[in-house]
Amino acid sequence: MEEQINKVSNQVPLEAAAGNGNVQVESAKFQQLDSGTTGAEKEKKMGILLDLSLPVSIELGRTNLALKDILDLQRGSVVEFEKLASEPVDILINGRKMAEGEVVVIEKHFAIRITSLVEASERVKNLGK
Repeated sequence: MEEQINKVSNQVPLEAAAGNGNVQVESAKFQQLDSGTTGAEKEKKMGILLDLSLPVSIELGRTNLALKDILDLQRGSVVEFEKLASEPVDILINGRKMAEGEVVVIEKHFAIRITSLVEASERVKNLGK
């Protein structure tokens, strides 16, 4: 295999590839980027994204179970988490932690009161991942 690589790389010398033996090097030319985007244009572009719907989930806690224990699960089984009841729950948006909160009940429904948020720039950055 190594012989084949050497044969291929040695087939055409650089001088022969250039034709007359002179190699000319030029700088690449790129189109200028438009940095003059106005605030209104940025808002319009961002407005398109604001209607996107992303999955939001609340993580009460995590634990590891042996396969035997998983197979023994049945109705009425209790799975204990490592997290204490007084600790905040994680709020995940698109699978990424964006905030923490506490569980509350509003008219017989569970809800989350946000107690802390990840920085806005980090939230936007994490949404793209």
